[in-house]
Amino acid sequence: MTPVVGSDDGTQYHKDFTLSITKALGDQLAAALKGLERAPLAEENIARLKEKPGVYQLYLNGEFVYVGKADKSLPARLRNHLRKISGRRNISLAEMAFSCLYVAEDFSALAPEQLLITHHKGQGNIPWNNNGFGNKDPGRQRDHTIPNRFDVKFPIDLDRPVEGLSPGETTLHELLETIKAGLPYNFRYGASGEFKTRSVHVPTTGMTADQIFQLVSAEIPAKWQITALMGYVIMYDDSPSTYRSAWRYYRDGQLVSAQPEAQLTGTVEVDPPTQDD
Repeated sequence: MTPVVGSDDGTQYHKDFTLSITKALGDQLAAALKGLERAPLAEENIARLKEKPGVYQLYLNGEFVYVGKADKSLPARLRNHLRKISGRRNISLAEMAFSCLYVAEDFSALAPEQLLITHHKGQGNIPWNNNGFGNKDPGRQRDHTIPNRFDVKFPIDLDRPVEGLSPGETTLHELLETIKAGLPYNFRYGASGEFKTRSVHVPTTGMTADQIFQLVSAEIPAKWQITALMGYVIMYDDSPSTYRSAWRYYRDGQLVSAQPEAQLTGTVEVDPPTQDD
């Protein structure tokens, strides 16, 4: 690392001095991560990690695709990614690997993730940091926007069985909570007093998300619909509203297919702090 010196008027008795400490830190972090072996993104490997903050990189079929951070817990953050990828189509956990570095809590104030992003962005190889991979639930105000590139390429898997289902009678409220907890992608829905009093019969365990959403759509009050967006699922009393990133609607027990719009550009993103961190 060479300091930059110079003066504006060409004289030699006064000069500016600039030392790019942040660039040096970013380069060192990138070099340290590059020197590590890569482990498959699997629970047995995540379980060996320390409950410490740090930075990490993800690899798809050996190719570096994402850099992220964990403010408190690397294992928790990587488990979030493991669960997210497990619920996507066109990608497999067997294709994913990771490496990570623990960092001191006071070092987190220097935004080590951003240092790595700046380093890799300068080399032109930071594919998932600008296509929506790290996004959380964007909230109701973003439901009508077009999908990001990650969701277009790797949409949610509606053929995945919902975990935790029990056959028999239950309330609609309890069933919705079970679905929300049993899917690896977000299922957000509005509130209604009828949900706690309306009874629903679940015929069997192992029902897929597609099957359970058709079942629920036949039981929810009139004017409600379930909308499968490319990255998550929502349920509100806005039928027959349409959404730009929707590829399936569930109305009155019926599935209605749709053609979502595609997001072709994106901005470089960083991981926001999470409660799991």
